[in-house]
Amino acid sequence: MYKGRTFLAIIPARGGSKRLPRKNILNLNSKPLLAYSIEAGFKSKYIDSVVVSSDDEKILEIAKKYNATLIERPEFLASDTATTFDAIKHTIENSDSYDYIVLLQATSPLRNATHIDAAIELLVIKNADAIVSVCEMDHSPLWSNTLSKDLSMKGFLKDEVLNKRSQDLERYYRLNGAIYICKTEKLLQEKSFLLKENIFAYKMDRNCSIDIDEEIDFKIAEIIQANQ
Repeated sequence: MYKGRTFLAIIPARGGSKRLPRKNILNLNSKPLLAYSIEAGFKSKYIDSVVVSSDDEKILEIAKKYNATLIERPEFLASDTATTFDAIKHTIENSDSYDYIVLLQATSPLRNATHIDAAIELLVIKNADAIVSVCEMDHSPLWSNTLSKDLSMKGFLKDEVLNKRSQDLERYYRLNGAIYICKTEKLLQEKSFLLKENIFAYKMDRNCSIDIDEEIDFKIAEIIQANQ
């Protein structure tokens, strides 16, 4: 609880993963990937409860070992077509009532309790309905474009970008997938953490913003985590 507000952390972790099979339970250095998000939730000063939602017996077994509350997800909510919101809604409907939902994706192991608490504090300072974590982009999107089938680069960059150094370009940020916080009633109304109004960004550095999707992401996270 923080300033009279209650927070439920939800970690959705289904068993299926095509690009990196079984990634949620792979050992990242000393422990399963899933464990990092559970521990971050428990170490937060403000999170009231940490729930893991999964269809997978092994994932639920690991979650239990790390003392998370378990929500067994029905099979139809673990398919490739089921959305994260579907799993979140199911968890909300099967949990006690909380003012805010904090989505902690298991694929962001370098996000820690300090980040979570800072994001919650920003939520209160801004009197926001939602906070979403972002990080600065590695390369400006102004240096990018689509390519035609013949690979022509005619007009690839706009004239106003051609003679600028990268450090002189406007900074762009992207969602990093690490932290999503939303007022529960607003989340259920809009069916998304990305509300249309009264939503603010919590900025994180790129090193802590690794989102594990493929094997190369996993290897990078291992190196960074081992040297923290």
